[in-house]
Amino acid sequence: MAPSVACSFFFDNELLGEPGMPAMDACALCAKPLARDSDVFMYRGDTPYCSEQCRHEQMHLDAVCAKQAARRQQRFSVGAESHRGQRQSSKVSVAS
Repeated sequence: MAPSVACSFFFDNELLGEPGMPAMDACALCAKPLARDSDVFMYRGDTPYCSEQCRHEQMHLDAVCAKQAARRQQRFSVGAESHRGQRQSSKVSVAS
């Protein structure tokens, strides 16, 4: 099978318009149209990128977001623990 036939076969059978699935027609980061005869760089399963640079930038953004989420979770956990400790000390009754 010639490469052009295989390529058209792949794109013609693509499910378009499905919710939650990115279309294979544009870069997920910069929205640059993806040519059918050019390389497509994938990340996280089915998310297409026009270049290694765009894919790397998305990986970097995901890492930054994950670190920020971990910090927020840590602050929330520490705040909840200190608040829980204050509640417990206020419930203690002293016998007279």
